Formats: sequence, C-alpha cells, structure tokens
Amino acid sequence: MSISDDREGFGYWLRWQVPVCALVVVLPAVYAVKFVKKLKAEPLNYSDLWTPCWRNLNPVWLLYYRAFAFVCLAWMLYEMFAFAGAFAFFFYTQWTFALVMVYFALGTIVSAYGCWLSPKKGPSKNGNSAVYLPRELDEIQQKVGLWGYLMQTTYQTCAGAVMLTDIVFWFILVPFLLGDQFNLTLLIGFMHSFNAVFLILDTALNRLPFPWFGFTYFVLLSCLYVTFQWVIHACGFHKWWPYPFLELNTPWAPIWYLCLALVHIPCYWIYVQIVKMKNSYVRSF
Repeated sequence: MSISDDREGFGYWLRWQVPVCALVVVLPAVYAVKFVKKLKAEPLNYSDLWTPCWRNLNPVWLLYYRAFAFVCLAWMLYEMFAFAGAFAFFFYTQWTFALVMVYFALGTIVSAYGCWLSPKKGPSKNGNSAVYLPRELDEIQQKVGLWGYLMQTTYQTCAGAVMLTDIVFWFILVPFLLGDQFNLTLLIGFMHSFNAVFLILDTALNRLPFPWFGFTYFVLLSCLYVTFQWVIHACGFHKWWPYPFLELNTPWAPIWYLCLALVHIPCYWIYVQIVKMKNSYVRSF
C-alpha cells in the first residue's frame, strides 16, 4: 500500500530509527515471554468451554453458532485468498482473521464433544454446568485438556487483535489512505467487521474466563507480525510496507512504533470491559 524508498538496501537498516524501533518491539516481546513462562495456568473448568452463560440456553445453540461463524469466516478468507493468493497474508488483518477462524474451529470441535457428553450427564441444580465424578473429569481432561487451553489462549489473543485491526482500519487507514493507497471493497469491509462481530457475539454466549494475562499473547502476536515484516524486507522480498506506519525511513518511525505498542493496552481493555458488561448483565438477568 505504501511505497518506500527505492534505494532500500543494506543502508536502509543502518538508520538510527532501526535500533530504536527494534527496542520498542523486542522489549515487550521479551517481557511477554518471561511472563508466560512464569505464569501458572489456572485449572480450567472444561464445561465452560461449551456451556453458554445463559442458564436456559441449550449448549447445542452455541455449537450451531460456532459452526456457522467458522463457515462464514472460512468462506471470506477463501475469497480473499482466491483474489490475492498467499500475498493476502502479508497483512495483519489476515493473520488475525485466520486466528479467529481457528478459534471457531476449535470451539466447534469442543462444543460438539460437550454436546455429545450432555445427554450422558444432566446439569447441576443451579443449571449452570454439569457435575462430573473425578473419574469422568480425568477422562475429559485427557481428551479436551490441551485443546481447551489452546482454545482459551486463542480466544484471548483474538480479542485484542480484532479490536486493534478494526480500530486501525476504520479510524486511521480508511479516513486518511482510502483512494490513495487502497480501495474499499465489500469483501475488505466484511473482513474488517465480521471478525469482531462474530467474536463479540460468541463472547455474549460463552462462559470462557477473560483474565488480563491474555494481553501477553496479544502482544506476542503483534511482535511476531512486525518481526515477519522486518525479515521479509531485510531479505529483499519487498521494498514497500503494507502499512505506512511500519516504515523506518522517517524520523517519526519511533513515535509511530511507540504509539502502536501503547494502543494495544486500550484495545485489550475495551474487550475486557465488553466481557465485564456481559457478566454483569448475566448475573442480574
């Protein structure tokens, strides 16, 4: 979208902006990795993976919704891939979009397994979740354990990523770069809307916990994407950047990188507030 200096080469990476911007990327990544290593995973209530937060809502409806969302997202990603090929994944949008699709794929599988268990075990007296014997819990943990933690981690990562993607697109790229750098098609608009819509609707239905430590996974995803872009450009595969604020040939580059790093906090905070509002409403319902 944004063309950088045609003379980009070895000298491009000797600019003073490069080490400064690298610190902005590396320091949060190192801190996030250390935090994840020290983090002790809390015991996962496996019924929360497939049980809706609404007392009288059958888990099968959550299964249907997740399957529907996965099919819709897969179709949109297929259309984008058919249009742009592997180049589509040059953009952060497709990274987050594919991750959301992975979440719904995992959610569909886990929900299907939970619905298969439901006829075998009735709900508890409060109607929130089923009560399992220790032997049954061990069996569920063996079959769902890794998938359950992967699903929860993906969910927490997607939450901040879709907020960042859509906020940057609709409030920065569209107002300032539309027409000059790209054209807004129906498919592009859908991909920068339905990623958040589907995830927020799932949040309105599910019982998954949403702790603040999930912010570290979100940070790692963004750091990984920026590293990917730097490697692609350092190897000479491309001389332009998909987003102008990632360019390094401007004295404003460190400020842009710092702003992008800081904006991760309100993006994740917004989703935390969405979950809190949902939980507050469910308790008062």
